[in-house]
Amino acid sequence: MKDCIFCRIVQGQAPAQIVYQDQRVTAFQDLHPRAPVHILIVPNHHLDGVDQVTPVDEPALGRLFTVARHLAEELELEGYRLVVNTGLQAGQSIYHLHMHLMGGRSFGWPPG
Repeated sequence: MKDCIFCRIVQGQAPAQIVYQDQRVTAFQDLHPRAPVHILIVPNHHLDGVDQVTPVDEPALGRLFTVARHLAEELELEGYRLVVNTGLQAGQSIYHLHMHLMGGRSFGWPPG
């Protein structure tokens, strides 16, 4: 999608602190971190949100989780939270599906 900031980051057309990238996903530092570690992991192809996911997307979506695990291990996080918001009411502000990897502090439950 031409005007999507996350698509532009994936394509190297917008600045970001990329911490991981492969053929399916890209991970980069969140500009407005809510935890000491706050990384966004996005599929390289555009999906507005979970409500657009089809079986064709499964390899990239599975990769979101394996990259999150890899990054958490690399950063030596004792625990971490993975969050995917879908829709405005859930707090989604960028309409490109993304997973938040957050850690480095304790989190409460329920969130939000």
